[in-house]
Amino acid sequence: MSLIKHALPFLSWFRGYGWPDLKIDLIAGLTVALVLIPQSMAYAQLAGLPAHYGLYASFLPPMLAALFGSSRQLATGPVAVVSLMTSAALEPMATVGSQGFIGYAILLALMVGGFQFAVGALRLGVVVNFLSHPVVNGFTNAAALIIATSQLSKIFGVSVESGEHHYETVARVVSAASDWTHVPTLLMAVAAFAIMYGLRKLNPRLPNVLIAVVITTALSAIIGYENNQTAPVDSIRSVDLAERVEAFNRAVIARKAIDEVRSTRDATTAAITNGTTEFCQRCHGARPLDRFNAGPSQHDLQVDTNRLLALHQLAGLLDAHAAEVKERVGETRTELRSLVFDRVPDGEPGAGFYERGSTPVGLPTDGRRWRLSVGNRPLEPDGLVLMGGGSVVGQIPRGLPGIELPRVDLGAMSKLFMPAVIISLLGFMEAISIAKAMAAKTGQRVDPNQELIGQGVANIFGSMALSYPTSGSFSRSAVNLQAGARTGLSSVFTSLAVVIALLFFTPLLYHLPQSVLAAVIMMAVIGLVNVSGFVHAWRAQWYDGAISVITFVATLGFAPHLDRGIMVGVILSLGVFLYKSMRPTVTSLSRHGDDSMRSALVHGLEECIYIDLVRFDGPLFFANATYLEDQINERLRAKSELRHIIIVSNAISDIDASGEEALSLLVDRIRSSGVEISFSGVNESVLQVLERTHLIERIGRDRIFPTMERAVRAVHADAHANSRESSCPLASVLRPVDDPARKGEA
Repeated sequence: MSLIKHALPFLSWFRGYGWPDLKIDLIAGLTVALVLIPQSMAYAQLAGLPAHYGLYASFLPPMLAALFGSSRQLATGPVAVVSLMTSAALEPMATVGSQGFIGYAILLALMVGGFQFAVGALRLGVVVNFLSHPVVNGFTNAAALIIATSQLSKIFGVSVESGEHHYETVARVVSAASDWTHVPTLLMAVAAFAIMYGLRKLNPRLPNVLIAVVITTALSAIIGYENNQTAPVDSIRSVDLAERVEAFNRAVIARKAIDEVRSTRDATTAAITNGTTEFCQRCHGARPLDRFNAGPSQHDLQVDTNRLLALHQLAGLLDAHAAEVKERVGETRTELRSLVFDRVPDGEPGAGFYERGSTPVGLPTDGRRWRLSVGNRPLEPDGLVLMGGGSVVGQIPRGLPGIELPRVDLGAMSKLFMPAVIISLLGFMEAISIAKAMAAKTGQRVDPNQELIGQGVANIFGSMALSYPTSGSFSRSAVNLQAGARTGLSSVFTSLAVVIALLFFTPLLYHLPQSVLAAVIMMAVIGLVNVSGFVHAWRAQWYDGAISVITFVATLGFAPHLDRGIMVGVILSLGVFLYKSMRPTVTSLSRHGDDSMRSALVHGLEECIYIDLVRFDGPLFFANATYLEDQINERLRAKSELRHIIIVSNAISDIDASGEEALSLLVDRIRSSGVEISFSGVNESVLQVLERTHLIERIGRDRIFPTMERAVRAVHADAHANSRESSCPLASVLRPVDDPARKGEA
């Protein structure tokens, strides 16, 4: 029965479940869906995927995570941080939005799910502790800023090439926006912000995101917000436009070919063996891409591209070619995007497009600023798209995604392994934190390992329905809780609502402005900003605050390589842990004014010159065994009249072979110097080690005491024989056991 309960945790939902509960879950599920549908489209674009892949990621994952998880209110699906990390992990491997990029995103979801499921099934949920709270706080604050600033180009309606670092991209966006901002695009974003913020203040229960999307989409359709025109390249009056378009197309085709060879290995690749480096150098000369960027026609380029790139892959030159092609694509795309055109309306003499500054004097123009629509695909010379309005989502495929196993690519998986692990742990931390916060309000029990299994199943089977990695969402879980969801059936109803949207309502989303999706993302990540987290960490321990700040700065500096930022934090956390483990607190105790034993150094207490109570805070193992020996030797040198050392062992939770050996040598060393040694508060696990190694016999059973008070009382008289102390700082322990001041002593 217990096995069935773990395998099918959703069966427990139906004990005492009735129609009123079903009605509440239905309303809660539909309410969450109203928030999820627009958010998921926005997050998909944040991940570098077409908007409808956000809907695919909202199809199976919410339902499966609820069915196989332990939280009844956790709402799973696309989230901002995981979407950003997905984009960062995949961008070096393929062109954003390409089929290769999409395939890698789906494969990444499979890997994330597999890792989460394995960790949960093996009951190893504690691995999430490698991401400490200061690290997560620093990372999420930085991620919130990165996510928000990544949407600025859509808010202002400008297009720029991504820099090597995120801050370079932001600088380019600001420069482009200061030169020219598409005012209708900005106004659409401002309207969306105003609607969402106003409704949130007016009534938090209203689906403010959906209402903002509906209003702005309707407005976009009514005013003709998207205003695109197509024209053949020969009809556009611009110097060298045809040559620039051809150069761009060649670079894009070369990049596509590289992506294909990276993701597949055909028979040609497998058959090529030695001599490849020499062949590549002879074929391409000093500039390997000259063959791709010059030549009689694109058809010639296609003939042997796959064979040449296969040679490069075996010769180890493919990454160098990929970087050069990416740079060439960026350069030519920037040149094309920088062109500004005026349009003489149809019916007027000389109707058509003219590069700004070359329009014949006297010809009337429509007053718009027209630019070429240039993305990651080759341009069609016979039908270039010129934009005179704002960008919209466009056509979204109607219907459910097909169910099939993702194509497994071992080469890609090796590159995605570390991002998959980080996304798995970070996504799970976000999910379990939300689940525990809600459980504190509902009184439910949350099982971290079962939650890992639920998230793993959601990502594994979600990848079979073209989903990218998902996790628990704080905002949508809050909506689910506020709506009164009783069980995970609310998430099942959410998935069904997404199915209905995919089947019937996708055409209505065509005119949804891209700037509105950007506004949705920016509003969502506001909740990730937590400045008080830095202050709290610093107050707890200064080094925790420092780790949080350093992680924050490193994540911003390394962006878009987010894994580097979080790895800096993890390494710092592990470094501090190892340092503290190797050098635990070793302090001498003395009597405090409240009659307790406290650190003499911290509280400025007078110490007994004959007895030293030494407290060791931490397990005694190979990494710190010599440190205890060094601390004791230092006391032997500093206290010439020392007669007895009592090792206060309450905090020694464990001891290994190295620690036991060091302790044995320490006992001999202390006694050989004429000083006696005793132990107090030794716990059962340490005592068992001393018994098994017979060290307890060398120490002497009469030298092991249950409490430090009894240890001092037992050795005080011998240690103070012929004493010159007028009053011992430890004298109060000599009161009789039945003294009222000593009641409750262990």
